[in-house]
Amino acid sequence: MCGICGELRIDQSRADPADLMPMLKTLQRRGPDNEGVFHQGPVALGHRRLSIIDLSERSNQPLLDQTAGLALVFNGTIYNYPELRKHLQAKGHHFISTGDSEVILRAYQEWGQACVEHLHGMFAFAIWDNNQQQLFLARDRLGIKPLYYAEDKKGFRFASNTQALLAAGGIDTDIDAVALHHQFSLHAVIPAPRTILKGVRKLAPGTTMTVSTSGHQQHQRYWQLQARRPQKALSEWEWIEQIHESLKQAVEKRKTIADVPVGVLLSGGLDSSLLVGLLAEAGVKDLKTFSVGFEDSPEESGSEFVYSDQVVAMYGTEHHKIHVPNDEVLKRLPEAVRNMAEPMVGQDAVAFYLLAEQVSQHVKVVQSGQGADEVFAGYFWYAQMQQAAGTDLDRFRQHYFDRDHDEYLQMVQPSYHGPDYTSGLVESLLAAPGADTFMDKVLRLDVTTLIVDDPVKRVDNMTMAWGLEARVPFLDHELVELAAQMPAEIKMKSGGKHPLKAIARGLIPDAVIDRPKGYFPVPALKFVRGEFLEFMKSVLLSDSSRQRGIYQSAYLEKLLKEPEKYLTRIQGNKLWHMALLEFWLQQNVDNP
Repeated sequence: MCGICGELRIDQSRADPADLMPMLKTLQRRGPDNEGVFHQGPVALGHRRLSIIDLSERSNQPLLDQTAGLALVFNGTIYNYPELRKHLQAKGHHFISTGDSEVILRAYQEWGQACVEHLHGMFAFAIWDNNQQQLFLARDRLGIKPLYYAEDKKGFRFASNTQALLAAGGIDTDIDAVALHHQFSLHAVIPAPRTILKGVRKLAPGTTMTVSTSGHQQHQRYWQLQARRPQKALSEWEWIEQIHESLKQAVEKRKTIADVPVGVLLSGGLDSSLLVGLLAEAGVKDLKTFSVGFEDSPEESGSEFVYSDQVVAMYGTEHHKIHVPNDEVLKRLPEAVRNMAEPMVGQDAVAFYLLAEQVSQHVKVVQSGQGADEVFAGYFWYAQMQQAAGTDLDRFRQHYFDRDHDEYLQMVQPSYHGPDYTSGLVESLLAAPGADTFMDKVLRLDVTTLIVDDPVKRVDNMTMAWGLEARVPFLDHELVELAAQMPAEIKMKSGGKHPLKAIARGLIPDAVIDRPKGYFPVPALKFVRGEFLEFMKSVLLSDSSRQRGIYQSAYLEKLLKEPEKYLTRIQGNKLWHMALLEFWLQQNVDNP
């Protein structure tokens, strides 16, 4: 797990490795253990390493094969690398290291761009192919690892986060009007290739990209999720047994493929509690678990310790419980926002940031429960969509969009007005072939698009800010493919996540299984009052905000008068959404 960056000149000049230094400095927190640079002709590659597998210098990057004319920078983990290594050795390939990075290099030698089809894991990497005079980039199937890029007449640059590209300079930082519409309709999800900035783009999940020295680009989608029933019908319990076995394998891979201890982020919910139960079932001893909680508000508890404590008691884990007071949340908020590659409104972003800080003092790798709700239909709005009438878009929009288009037009200045970009995008994604029913379409959209730029990105950004690798077994692509074939009705039984609840019975306390669905609570960012309200006012009424000119004053004044009244359909605070975007721009664009 690391930070990567690079530049390919397309103006016939040589790459200057000094140009990578600002990017590498920005990426240092993602990879505190080693720094490396490679340059050859038009290309320069940079790497910051977090040592997880093969801790020796042999796995430092950039990883080179001068004979083959290849150089690699890689961020992520390949869980099937031991099997791939043996397979490639049998084909005559020789290895100098024992890690997973070199397996990617040899796989590219053997299969070329099709190498990604053989990789099982989370990854973003770039390979300079000197013989072909092209840069090959790839991102894992579910977009667990990030990959951003920018281009101009001089060249093409890429990096693990937006901040690194901004640090290198020359980025068009104007607001992308289409992305802005997505930002405020899909609770800060801006699907690839766009970002909020016109000059920064990102590689889509399950996609590869080649860039030649002439600047020609080619994108290739190598994986698409099919949400269709298999030819052989299965009973409910046959489905659950298959899911159980696939999930056990996913959890086991993410535990054993590491040369350092692996812990669990234990929220107190079903998903992370089940990970603890499955690891215990697999015979793991001395498991380290970590929980975080915040101050209560009159409307909502700020922690789920009452549930996580029961799991800890059941398995006797080495548990670390972290309580964060409200004044600490506000004090540390600027740090968290500076480590967001894109503006993220999820209340738990700062929670993960503060939790990761503590966890990183004990372990380098954790398993986390992200993805379970999307893969197994755990959110309350799925049932609402299922029961709704109208077109597929209508059923989705009325229970998911943060703002309808008319409200959006009232919120932003006329210079950002345009068609209903988000409805058009969602309609096309729902209509794509390969899904049997409406709910299959919804869950596929969530798993392949929406989750990528909400909880998955949030966890990667906030954990890697402390050099902590987060692994997400519920997003193992083989498990996701299996679950996508399961009838949605089975997933939605028992109030959602029925297969996981069935698997969990007997493995974790019933109180955790039968509890109401919880969300990582940070009440101060939902029920906006006191010093948090004053903070948001200071951001939104600042000279920077006025000069930027995104928001209409009448709409802003309406929300400021009653800041707790205006919530989205999934209970996000609309004023916080506005303040977060402006604050992210101030922290990362105005003062990079």
